[in-house]
Amino acid sequence: MTHLILPDTDRVLSRQTGWTRRHWEALADHLLDSLVPYFSPGASLVELPGRPSRSGTASDALEGFARSFMLAAFRIAGVQGKGCEQLTERYARGVANGANPDHPEAWLRLTPRSQQMVEAAAIAVSLHETREWIWDRLDTRAQEHVAEWLGGFNGSTTHDNNWRLFQVVSEQFLASVGAPYRQEDIDGGLDRIEDWYVGNGWYSDGDGQNFDNYIGWAMHLYPGLWARMAAATPGAQYEDRLKLYKERIRLFLEDAVHFVGNDGAPIYQGRSLTYRMAAAAPYWMGALLDSTPLTPGETRRLCSGIARHFVQHGVPDERGVLTLGWYDTFLPTTQQYSGPGSPYWASKGFVGLILPPEHPVWSDPEDSIPLDDADQQRAMPEPGWILHGSRHDQVVQLVNHGADHAPVAEPDGVEPAGDPHYNRLAYANHAGPDLSDREPGIDNLISLVTPDGTASGRGRIRRLGVEGRTASSWHKAWLGSDGPWKIEITSLVRNGWEIRCALVEGPAGATVRTAGFAVAGNSLPEATSTEAAAAARNADGLLSAVVGLYGYEAAGVHRAVGVNPFGVHSATPYLTAPHHGEPLMLVNAVLLTRDALRPEALAEGIQVRVDGTTVRIGLPGGDTEVVELGRVD
Repeated sequence: MTHLILPDTDRVLSRQTGWTRRHWEALADHLLDSLVPYFSPGASLVELPGRPSRSGTASDALEGFARSFMLAAFRIAGVQGKGCEQLTERYARGVANGANPDHPEAWLRLTPRSQQMVEAAAIAVSLHETREWIWDRLDTRAQEHVAEWLGGFNGSTTHDNNWRLFQVVSEQFLASVGAPYRQEDIDGGLDRIEDWYVGNGWYSDGDGQNFDNYIGWAMHLYPGLWARMAAATPGAQYEDRLKLYKERIRLFLEDAVHFVGNDGAPIYQGRSLTYRMAAAAPYWMGALLDSTPLTPGETRRLCSGIARHFVQHGVPDERGVLTLGWYDTFLPTTQQYSGPGSPYWASKGFVGLILPPEHPVWSDPEDSIPLDDADQQRAMPEPGWILHGSRHDQVVQLVNHGADHAPVAEPDGVEPAGDPHYNRLAYANHAGPDLSDREPGIDNLISLVTPDGTASGRGRIRRLGVEGRTASSWHKAWLGSDGPWKIEITSLVRNGWEIRCALVEGPAGATVRTAGFAVAGNSLPEATSTEAAAAARNADGLLSAVVGLYGYEAAGVHRAVGVNPFGVHSATPYLTAPHHGEPLMLVNAVLLTRDALRPEALAEGIQVRVDGTTVRIGLPGGDTEVVELGRVD
């Protein structure tokens, strides 16, 4: 067992994080060295301990090899192979043995929509980036075996989402080395992602409202990597597409710069969060494609902040292993497709190592990011979000009125309650949703609740608009098989807090419950409640509060154990109001901060007047906001 040893911090070159390229190389080397005990004798498989994925242990072992190979490839390429001889030999031997169908450690063959397709793309990218040091040194028979194995993509079918790009990069690699491939597969995959482009740098990951971390580390990453392969393919036409991808990643990064706190903590929202440092991938890719609104110093500031944040929170673990979870092992963060090797998609966050040490992202001094200098707020209509961040307490919040990961087809009858990684009204970088499979979600939802505890969810989000400080949507609430009832919500963001105005249909006898963020830690959060407000504060000083401004009659704090990615103990403040069968107007404030304040002070400083379905909000300083509800037929 070896422990991570990092170089001394360099506050001259990197005044905010202290990290330099040497820190990134040390972290990469530690992750790679720590995997050695888990390699199979032939080096083609990495058999890590942990819960198997739904694809089985053979696929999981391939996953461990392929995803760590990407990390090794970036490490090797960035230093032109110097000092990486053992690493090069290890992965070259693994590639030769794994692709050999007669070897006892042969990789699973590629079949339509199989997990092997994901891992094959990682191997194709890695072989391209290390071509001079691995591919070119394989003997002819080994190269033929690799081409035959990757050739399983030719004419095959993938899932219709970011998986289309796995086929694209794998077959482009085949083209670049003169192996059989199908140009129509490459063109078809790249054409397909055009159907998912929604503007201003944003894609949906497949049909629907699938907006999350995947947009940065898949929908922008792979087209850039494909272009690098195409540039190495004689006669390939790629310039027009590359120009398009460069324009889009520049636009995307204008939004994405706001996704990370000034302490490096990224937003906890969406699936596959166990990839952790992969959150840095789009920032590096902007620099790699020479198309970014960020300065080189800003790019390193963001990426190093992300990596340092996870290291400071115990990642990797004491074995040097990336576990299934967020900080510690926490399986509810993962999905059924996540196996023990899955977290090594963190390798994507190391793509900046391809850039040589003399590149400005490594040699320029760190620059401040916007949140270092002032509080931030940005409306993002394409995903249906408003991002707002606090400079002094490092909290970034995402107000969600557009991303739901719901099926595209309108459900016939009862609508699914929704995925907690997508269906919340808000997410943050220091707080995450409770992820219980035993009881309905509470945090950051407005729900109908029956006397027996049945609660409605928030599945398909139906947008009403995002503009300036406000975002609006509605959804159908179901109580078992009864319903649906419409719940329309407008969020108004102001000064680091959110005011939620809701028009709630429901049955007589039900209760309307609204809740704020769940705060968590390894000790019991403190909790307080009055008739009009409730709050919970964890040991790190993070306060979650809800304050009733109109219509709510009671408040409380819900506690849970073992269901939150940020700690064993979690607490969620909430408000309630009885429903009498007629549409009910409700207004409350939601707060997430490290300030020491009395939540009721918000109520004292905000004046709310409701006239029918119009809400007039008098704010501190004399400003007035008007929110119109009742826009849903």
